[in-house]
Amino acid sequence: MPVHTFILNGERVHADVEDDVRLLWVIRDVLGVKGPKYGCGIGVCQACTSHINGKKFNPCSVPVSQIKPTDHITTIEGLAATSGRELHPMQEAWLKIDVAQCGYCQPGQIMAAVAMVDELHAAGRSTPTDAELDELRNVCRCGTYPRIREAIAEGAAAMQVHQVKPKAKRKALKKRKTRRRRTQRSARG
Repeated sequence: MPVHTFILNGERVHADVEDDVRLLWVIRDVLGVKGPKYGCGIGVCQACTSHINGKKFNPCSVPVSQIKPTDHITTIEGLAATSGRELHPMQEAWLKIDVAQCGYCQPGQIMAAVAMVDELHAAGRSTPTDAELDELRNVCRCGTYPRIREAIAEGAAAMQVHQVKPKAKRKALKKRKTRRRRTQRSARG
């Protein structure tokens, strides 16, 4: 049987399974990570939404053979670590707004929301529009959509505040501070 290797929630993992086994079953049944939920098995309900290399995807519709050893897969269990905090800002917003009712779809909802907000931030925008929120297709059987939308807005604002500045921006900021210090010293001098 082939051995498949990839990075799951920051740790290199190995799974001894056939090539055609869906990644969701590998994550849940072989590796014991239960956050991504099984809903439909064809990527429609999106209860299993996770991230691969920072982008959302549905592991229920991806055979493990398509996963490369260099792929980074993040489930709800590994999300907080991506922010360097105890909980990711989107998870904190979910708790603050008290979104969950039964909770089954919530891991996929949160992972989809984080991916969308990350894309917005990369494009220089801070919050999603109503039309963009309408594009999220994660199914919530309990119908908590108004609270989900509210939590996404709250989480997006918190993610903007806690966003790590890209390296180029940090360098530019450091140069400006150095110039400012030099100007202040020469003015004193």
